[in-house]
Amino acid sequence: MEQARRPPEYILEVFADPTSIKDVVQGILHTIFFHRYFPSLRPSTIEVLDLTLPFVSDPELQTLIDTRVYQLVRQLSSTTSPNSSVRGQIGVQFFEKRRRKAGGLGWFTGGTKTEEEICWEVWRLEVTLATPKTETERTKVTKAVEMTLQKTALKIVAIVNQNKDHIPPITTSETNPFPYQINLNPRIEGWTKTMGMY
Repeated sequence: MEQARRPPEYILEVFADPTSIKDVVQGILHTIFFHRYFPSLRPSTIEVLDLTLPFVSDPELQTLIDTRVYQLVRQLSSTTSPNSSVRGQIGVQFFEKRRRKAGGLGWFTGGTKTEEEICWEVWRLEVTLATPKTETERTKVTKAVEMTLQKTALKIVAIVNQNKDHIPPITTSETNPFPYQINLNPRIEGWTKTMGMY
């Protein structure tokens, strides 16, 4: 029997202020999906804080990203903190579909083939929302947001270029061979059991 192994998990730290959080998180999610979303697509870009990032022009994916980012922004905006920063997470998982035999002795006992989804990669965005109180703080935060966005985009590119061996072969002719999930505040252990598939 095949031994279950943990998929690689990549943690990205994201820093933003209330005016940029939506664009920053969307830009990072699109950068991840640009490198891990395998249907044929026309390359597009978006500008986020003077940085050009890849954009996946797929209506279903865009709707899901928009929904999760809106939920994150709403959650962070409703949370108060005495040190003027709050945190949240968005998780992205990619799956492969594998056929497995349901067991038994053939047709009589239900020896049918079913599909199971096995996670092959996990990304976790740890988002910190800073709320500057003065103009000086606002300038510092804006520069920090720009720097962390650029570092995060480069980190994603480095990760996807170095870590390719775990990507399963495409064995289907479906439009999207690898299902995915985008979840708000995922649990570290066993979060796949509680989330819906997209």
